[in-house]
Amino acid sequence: MNRKTGFRSIDEYLVDFSGEKRRKLEELRATIKAAAPGAEERISYQMPAFALEGNLVWFAAFKNHIGFFPTSGGIEKFRRELSKYAGGKGSVRFPLGQPLPLGLIRRIVKFRVAENVKNARKRSGA
Repeated sequence: MNRKTGFRSIDEYLVDFSGEKRRKLEELRATIKAAAPGAEERISYQMPAFALEGNLVWFAAFKNHIGFFPTSGGIEKFRRELSKYAGGKGSVRFPLGQPLPLGLIRRIVKFRVAENVKNARKRSGA
């Protein structure tokens, strides 16, 4: 796993990865960008993240998996489809050696965009 801290960008985070991890991280990044074209890339909790009306999703590489963190709302909404993967209340682990479920990730990100926009409207009183 990449041990550096203090990342300023997703590009900087990705620099030390190669091979399958790098390819999967790039696939995940491109899928998120396509599903949330207005989202801003950032580093949050020392992980790559995307934000639109608040944080949408995070992702990171680990020794044996790619972690995807779509908050508890994203996990709950897609619980059945995510059930074949290990994870927690707000996270899922995609094993290395298996293809990323890019269609599912795309749908989760779009759900998170709608969830954040709805919550932002509520906060603003619109």
